Amino acid sequence: MSRRVLIVGAGGFGREILHWLDLALQAGSQPTWHIGGFLDRNTTALDNFNIDVPIIGDPATYSPQPDDLFLCAIGAPRTKLAVCRELATRGAEFPAWVHPLATVGARSQLGRGTLLLPNAGVSVDVTLGEFVTLNCRSVVGHDAVIGDGCTLNSFVDVAGGAVLGAGVSVGSHGVIAPRAKVGDFTTVGAGSVVVRRTKPGTTVLGVPAKRLDFPAETSASS
Repeated sequence: MSRRVLIVGAGGFGREILHWLDLALQAGSQPTWHIGGFLDRNTTALDNFNIDVPIIGDPATYSPQPDDLFLCAIGAPRTKLAVCRELATRGAEFPAWVHPLATVGARSQLGRGTLLLPNAGVSVDVTLGEFVTLNCRSVVGHDAVIGDGCTLNSFVDVAGGAVLGAGVSVGSHGVIAPRAKVGDFTTVGAGSVVVRRTKPGTTVLGVPAKRLDFPAETSASS
């Protein structure tokens, strides 16, 4: 059966997903898939771009059809989890999508809605929760656990045995040291290194990463 892929979110990350997915489909990946459009409450999100893929509805009101598949292009973890889980209650199907240039090691588990973009790498015996995003060239080491809704931006390194709670956002070139533990809904700033642990709901920045006094998701990508 032919499956129509809808990208949830038509912002910058949505345009990236469109690009990588389009190239993968042109190369013969997922031969039963075709791109059907975006879901976004902002109907003008693509107006300044030369993109011929339409915004066909609002994720808050769209009724999933039997042939629909959904890829989530929302970076902010809380919003991502809320939107995708609500869509799922209406029957939306979120496959785990691994770009052909990404790699997944033996015995690793990928939750529904997981996205691995070009040159992302998951080592052996890793557990990824649902709606986890690994952007280009991010890597996760052996035995690591990544909670639901986490977003790892480009060039992030999660070392072996590290544990990320739900809804963690790690900025580009961030590092989570071996066996470090990152609390739920923590934001790790770009270039920062978590060496031991963070408290839930905090924003940390620096080398080693230290807590900042403003809300966690203000620096999350979209």
